[in-house]
Amino acid sequence: MGKLSELLQSADWKAEKHVPALEAPERVAKGSKFQVSAAVGKSIPHPNQTGHHIAWVELYFHPQGEKFPYQIGRAEFSASAASAQGPDTSTVYTQPEIAMTMQTDKPGTIYAVSYCTIHGLWQSARELQLA
Repeated sequence: MGKLSELLQSADWKAEKHVPALEAPERVAKGSKFQVSAAVGKSIPHPNQTGHHIAWVELYFHPQGEKFPYQIGRAEFSASAASAQGPDTSTVYTQPEIAMTMQTDKPGTIYAVSYCTIHGLWQSARELQLA
C-alpha cells in the first residue's frame, strides 16, 4: 500500500495546467494579516467539463518547528457544465480559484493542493518568512 504523499504531483504551474499557482508574500510582519491565494489554470486553462474539472483546492500552513500543518481553508467547485439536461450542457462554470486571509507568529511553508477528477492530486508550496 502506497502513501498519500506519493500520489501528490508537482510541477511548474506555468507549464502544467493542474498545479495550483500559489500567491503569498515572501515575508510578513509577525502577527499581521495577509492574503494567500491559489488558482488552477492560471497560465494554461484547465478544462471545465462535467467529467474533467478541478473539484477542490485546499490551503495549508506548516509552521516551522511544528509537527503538523494547519488547514487554512478549502473551496469546492461544483458548477462544471452539468445541468438537468445532462453533462456539459450548462453555461455555468466555477473557476478553480481560492483566496484566504491568515496570520501567523511563525515562519513556515504554505501549501496549495488541488484535485482534478481525471488527473488526481497536485501541489505547490511557498516559504513564508517573518519580517
